[in-house]
Amino acid sequence: MSILRLLPLLIVLTGCSSLGYYAQLGEGQWQLLDARRPVAQLLADPQQPAALRQRLRLSQEARDFASRQLGLPDNRSYRLYADLKRPYVVWNLFATAEFSLEPLTHCFPIAGCVAYRGYFDEQRARGAAALLRVQGLDTEVAGVEAYSTLGWFDDPLLNSMLTWSDARVAGLIFHELAHQRLYLPGDTAFNESFARFVEEEGLRQWRHARGLPPPQLHLARQREQFVELVLSSRQRLETLYAQPLPVAVMRAAKQAEFQRLRRDYQALRDGPWHGDGRFDGWFARPLNNARLLPFGLYEQWVPAFAALFAEAGRDWARFYARVGELARLSEEQRRQALAALQPRD
Repeated sequence: MSILRLLPLLIVLTGCSSLGYYAQLGEGQWQLLDARRPVAQLLADPQQPAALRQRLRLSQEARDFASRQLGLPDNRSYRLYADLKRPYVVWNLFATAEFSLEPLTHCFPIAGCVAYRGYFDEQRARGAAALLRVQGLDTEVAGVEAYSTLGWFDDPLLNSMLTWSDARVAGLIFHELAHQRLYLPGDTAFNESFARFVEEEGLRQWRHARGLPPPQLHLARQREQFVELVLSSRQRLETLYAQPLPVAVMRAAKQAEFQRLRRDYQALRDGPWHGDGRFDGWFARPLNNARLLPFGLYEQWVPAFAALFAEAGRDWARFYARVGELARLSEEQRRQALAALQPRD
């Protein structure tokens, strides 16, 4: 498929109003598709580095497990490999108003409305972010090592993924195939929480099947506490932004909240975590509203999906059927049903 043939399809998929934007989408997607090679071919080639073949072999074991044990699509996705010669495949641009945690959304016919805009070129993403900052918006540009076309193309494994641990590679495959299994246009929190649950439960079953010990509980708990810390800050900011305060007062209070978030993290790191600074990198950069956005999108309904899986007798087919029923509800009905499934404190 040439880039000229791909471009009209991407225009349909994105519905974007900027020719320059979907031109870079077309070019980037074409480069990714053109770089793909069958994993089976690479595994059979003794000229390929042994380390690469070992990582690809592990990925195919996880890929087989995904379809055989987790009921995820059995297709050519993640049975191909592409080396893009860069650390990220796309850069996502998040943006909010100065005193809001509502994302600037972008609506596409296939994916629905999402809370970010993706760029295959980092400088384009940062240039777009600079223009939004001139308008007074908070922005965040985040590199993404992998992404899904929701089954429109055969998504490949990427060089950016193969530096990860075995568990992270397997989890990514489970997560992205979950998007292919079920995706509800316009409801990012539903889609990402569903895929995150499939990833986490899939990894538990994957480790058990391979006779591996469960992940270290203290690391999982640290991640939970980090997310809880950020979500608490989000809630306080939402309360702040709802108040009719003068701009200068609101701006000072906003910065005070981010300073509190840093102090709370340092207290957690230097106290119960005994100096473990695994999230120091996240706090090393300036904080703003846009940097908090993914935390409300990717974690919100994971406990609800865990409860639904238990109600389905831990049977994947029954679970997916139940998730499909939720997807057919109205947005308000779906939120109410998920809220009812959330564990009570």
